[in-house]
Amino acid sequence: MVTGAPETLPHGLPGLDPAWSRLVTAADSQGVRRTWHVLDSAAGADQRRYAGTLLCVHGNPTWAYLWRHLLARFSSPDAPPWRVVAVDHLDMGFSERTGTVRGLAQRIADLGTVTDALGLTGPVVTVGHDWGGAISLGWALRHRDQLRGVVLTNTAVHQPDGSPAPALIRLARSPGVLPAVTVRTPTFLRATLALANPRLTTPVREAYLAPYRTARRRQAVGDFVADIPLSPDHPSWPALQQVAQRLGDLADVPTLLLWGPRDPVFGGVHLRDLRARLPHARLHRFEGAGHLLAEDADVAGAVAAWLPELDRPPAPTEAAGRSGSTEALARPSGTAEVPAAGADRRPLWAALADRADDRSVALVELARGGRRVSWSLLWRRVGQLAAGLVASGVRPGDRVALLVPPGADLTAAVYACLRIGAVIVVADPGLGLAGMNRAIRSAAPAHLIAVGPGLAVARALRWPVRRIGAGPGAAALGATTLGRLVRLGAAQPELPAAPAPDDDAAVLFTSGSTGPAKGAVYTHRQLAAMRDALGGLGLPTDGGIVAAFAPFALFGPALGLASAIPDMRVTAPRTLTAAALADATAAVDASAVFASPAALRNVVDSGGTLDDRQRAALEGVTTLLSAGAPVPAALLERARELMPKAQPHTPYGMTEVLPVTDVTLDEIVDAGPGDGVCVGRPLPGVRVAVAALDADGIPADEPAEVTGVTGEIMVRAAHVKDRYDALWLTERDSSRNPGWHRTGDVGTLAADGRLWVQGRLAHVLVTADGVLTPVGIEQRVESVPRIARAAVVGVGPRGLAQVVVVAETHPGVRRAALADAELTDAVRAVAGPPVAAVLVVPALPTDIRHNSKIDRARLSRWAARVLAGGRLGRC
Repeated sequence: MVTGAPETLPHGLPGLDPAWSRLVTAADSQGVRRTWHVLDSAAGADQRRYAGTLLCVHGNPTWAYLWRHLLARFSSPDAPPWRVVAVDHLDMGFSERTGTVRGLAQRIADLGTVTDALGLTGPVVTVGHDWGGAISLGWALRHRDQLRGVVLTNTAVHQPDGSPAPALIRLARSPGVLPAVTVRTPTFLRATLALANPRLTTPVREAYLAPYRTARRRQAVGDFVADIPLSPDHPSWPALQQVAQRLGDLADVPTLLLWGPRDPVFGGVHLRDLRARLPHARLHRFEGAGHLLAEDADVAGAVAAWLPELDRPPAPTEAAGRSGSTEALARPSGTAEVPAAGADRRPLWAALADRADDRSVALVELARGGRRVSWSLLWRRVGQLAAGLVASGVRPGDRVALLVPPGADLTAAVYACLRIGAVIVVADPGLGLAGMNRAIRSAAPAHLIAVGPGLAVARALRWPVRRIGAGPGAAALGATTLGRLVRLGAAQPELPAAPAPDDDAAVLFTSGSTGPAKGAVYTHRQLAAMRDALGGLGLPTDGGIVAAFAPFALFGPALGLASAIPDMRVTAPRTLTAAALADATAAVDASAVFASPAALRNVVDSGGTLDDRQRAALEGVTTLLSAGAPVPAALLERARELMPKAQPHTPYGMTEVLPVTDVTLDEIVDAGPGDGVCVGRPLPGVRVAVAALDADGIPADEPAEVTGVTGEIMVRAAHVKDRYDALWLTERDSSRNPGWHRTGDVGTLAADGRLWVQGRLAHVLVTADGVLTPVGIEQRVESVPRIARAAVVGVGPRGLAQVVVVAETHPGVRRAALADAELTDAVRAVAGPPVAAVLVVPALPTDIRHNSKIDRARLSRWAARVLAGGRLGRC
């Protein structure tokens, strides 16, 4: 094999400052002098000015260029005082070609040689990617006295049993293939670079290829692939095993996992393995990013944000939840059955336990022929199912995903899981197939309880979960069934001790209407507080409730309310008809109804189909609740025509904190028109503040409980979520003010204490005339008789954005088009700010779950293309 000295770094590589490049020569572990190429942000600088060093280690087939964004970020004048050193492995990048095959143990030793030659004495934070992750961890374990932290991006230290090695690696390792695709040709290198999302520009791609132009210079690319130990007889197996088995020694070392989930090389199985070995690690998943994470996402910004955390107390364990212990599994059934959920709250299942001997109706499922379940049967099923889950291997802290329609099976499963300390994961089909897949893979549940279609999806998408079937046909799909678990639990009725108040209880996913759905983690204390807050929405103490809105399908029993689940498709709120609502109302003599705005709209539209009996049932309703999206007063007025005794309420809240405020129709009418939607006053125990927007539309750092100022809405309450799951950066931003949750909504607190919501922070328009919020403009536009529904978006650069109105019309249009002159003039006359264009569409894009939240970001991109001369097409 031909050896060679380092080549000169080419000029003009995008994003790379030639001043960072240096050569380091030292004797390796065999005593042979070798030369490494290093990118060093502190080359020639006084080392005493730095708080520490980021030691960046690339994988195969990249080189130190992978870390140029980190080098640039920490070379800027306002950067944290950290030095960045990125090393090219021997035979890789622009380091010396030694002509030797260097296995994992040698690579770890080589890295130590370089850091010794550089005089690194600590503190050091290692940053590793791909095969460089294992090498950096090997260095970290050998240099604990210098180690201050660990950052890992899309890497692995172990191939879990039963999972295949990455397809790209298996293909490259096929007999006769390895030399052809890794050495003789740059196929493997180009295939790896093609994994970037978005695609690399040609200059950046050429920069990665620069050190590997010839077969001689690519020899180590093939050697690296061959060095991956896939079986115990591989020479590098002991070294990798030692790294993997000793990761527990880093339990007190701050660790950050940054992950691109669209990675065909290192997937969810490798992330789960790392989290199990490093349960204290912070984790952020960059949705849409893949294997080359440093190219796909702002890794440099994430590291810069994390470094100040090094001096703070360690975070609660995320990987296993907060329950953790299984010591109480042998606790006899009935012991401490209803412990306190906190000093002032009972657990979520307390109302069910209180009515264990009550034979009156607790739940009616209209979609299943009016199936009726008593309180006593429901509580018995909860206990039996809880015991069955334990006997079948579900442990406290295990995550259990639920894909079961609202009804008795879902209710029993939820409360059984909560009772034994399992963590429920709720990612409903309303997210759509792609969104649900992202959510489930993000939450990484160990178990799935699902009806037939959910089981089929789990099998087709290869979710790594144990499948438990609910409903007809589940057994035929080869899954353990709820019925079998109930029988198992009846025979072995032992339960663990009830979970502690601050143990994780649930991961509830947002609607995904403003980006990928986020998992909000709730503890038992916080879920109990949410139940109590929902109970304060003017619900009657007598009569039942029609739960046509997913949260109340679960919280109705927790509030001790007999609940009716109407005959409708949960994933399509508009399938709720007035007749179905009336039948559900009659089934439990309901005095309260909870329905989403989209469902309510179809109810009033179909009111003419009601017979006398159904009208009489709806006349008994005294409380009508609608939430999930802004509810027009006109819709509530029409709903009250069907339910004349009802006082309509429209509480404001979100998955992260529900509810926040409440307002009745009478209060909305009293408030009159305003610049946004009046959502009422904060509920007892809830504080609301705003972080004022500056001239660039950026919210202030601190909240202020002041009136008349538009800003980001912030909430403080006992029922705010604990954290976002696997989204450390998102959680850090939303909770950066201790005790407050930044909602991402914008609004104003009026002098009378009412909150007005004006849109989402992401939808604020920054124009030449100032900052504009969309909702108030949309309300004025919707006063035009021909406008059915409108969305206001900005087109153009921030600071010079032009206001564009996109609308549905009366009558509707068949295809998107520029509005005619008459309609455009009418819109401009009422909008307020200057309107650059009016576009009409058959339907505005909305979220799947609520069919109400308009996707303004998507509309903005579409409108920009149209106004730039592109085809109208579908928005």
